[in-house]
Order: sequence, then C-alpha cells, then structure tokens
Amino acid sequence: MPAPTPGAKQVLVRVHATAVTAADARIRGANFPRGYALIARMLFGLRRPRQPILGGVASGVVEAVGSRVEGFAVGDEVSGSSGMALGCHAELAVLPAKKLVHKPAAVSHEQAAGVLFGGSTALHYLRDVADVRPGQTVLVNGASGAVGTNALQLAKHLGAEVTAVASAANATLLKELGADHVVDYALTPVATLTEKFDVVIDNVGNIGIPAGRRMLSPDGVMLLVVGDLSETLRARGNVKAGPSPERAASFTTLLDRSPTGR
Repeated sequence: MPAPTPGAKQVLVRVHATAVTAADARIRGANFPRGYALIARMLFGLRRPRQPILGGVASGVVEAVGSRVEGFAVGDEVSGSSGMALGCHAELAVLPAKKLVHKPAAVSHEQAAGVLFGGSTALHYLRDVADVRPGQTVLVNGASGAVGTNALQLAKHLGAEVTAVASAANATLLKELGADHVVDYALTPVATLTEKFDVVIDNVGNIGIPAGRRMLSPDGVMLLVVGDLSETLRARGNVKAGPSPERAASFTTLLDRSPTGR
C-alpha cells in the first residue's frame, strides 16, 4: 500500500503497536448487533470493509504533521485513535491530532495500544454517565474482555465494590484485577442474580432491559455497552446506551494511571 499523507489537522504515525479489538472483528465479519446491520454496512462497506486496513488505535512515533497541527513534532512518541477512518493495522497510519496524546515514557507502546479501546469506553460509561462513587456496588457483565477488564479496574479505582461475571477460566485474572466477587455465568446465569446493584454495565448484551432493571437498586443505572437497536432505542430513565466518544483527555487519564497500576 502507498504511504498515507496526513491532512492539515492530521498526524502521520509510524506504528509500533496496535490492537485487534471487538470492533475490528465485527467489521471484518459483518457481525453487528441486531438491527444495526444495514446502518453498519453503509458506514463500513456493503460487501466488504471499505477500508481494507482495519485498526482503530495505535501507539508509535510521529513521522510527519499536517500544516495546521500544533503540539506534536516529528519524533514524538504518541498514542491515539484513528476513529472511523481505521487504518492502524499498518506500519504507517494517519490519526487526527485531536485524538492523539503524548505517550508517557513509563508506558510501553504495547500497553498504550492495549488500554485505549476498552479503557476509554469503560471510563466514559462509569465516570461520565454513571458517575460511580465510593461505596457503590457495580456489576460488570463480560468482565474478562477489553471493556470489562478496564471497567473492573476503573470501578475499583473509583471506590466501588465490584462483582465480575465471566467464565470460570478467567476467575483468577478477575481476582488479580481487584474483583470483590466473581460469578461463573455457566453456573449462575447473570439474569438470575438476586442481588441489587447501583450500576450494571453489560458488555455482552445478554441481560436485557427488563432483567437488568430488576437487578438495580432504587437509584441504580444500567449501562448498555453492547445492545441491539431495539434496546438502544428503548434506553431511557435508568437505562443508558449510545456511542462512547473518543477523547484525548480520556486517553491521557488512562495512560497517566497505567504506570502506577491504577
């Protein structure tokens, strides 16, 4: 492929590390939540991905900057997102300057690329939407995935008591990440739990709104990270859904906390 050329507000990055995420898998396989197939195909390509190079996050070194870019220079170590333009699964990728941050020296490129996708989504839902506070109880459904592992750690960092739902094979990992309670969904289907939670974050899409609401405390909130179109349209009141914005400030928050294990 020819080397991409950055636009006026873009930065060309020589990629040192990237991530293969659930989003890449969905686009490559046209495996979208129910109701979203036509919308997604129009965005990403009707018969195959319109952009042949997938990948939405990257960490690397600045190779060139656009004419209207400030704050970045050739040689800077950076991390960020290419957004819907994708293209990060390559040696060179173009990223918008507004979605790019300087990588802390104490964070490796691999660590940076690994945390941005799931971390920014979890941070948005838990901090910006649910406003998780110390002493609250949080249920993380699908706790072993990219969003789930970040949601677990961030909920603990925000002072919550966390119940993590995943397979038995991931129980040790979830305990190491700080889970107070671990539920094996094969033995205890998540919708059968009788406890009440201040926050239920569903990263799988298998709880459903009625069951999710039954699991909430009086002032609790359900967060639909994954849901079909019908659930997204019905999300209101104590059920929240919608896209997670990719903000440079969120990337900075995640990368600044990574070296200290927070």
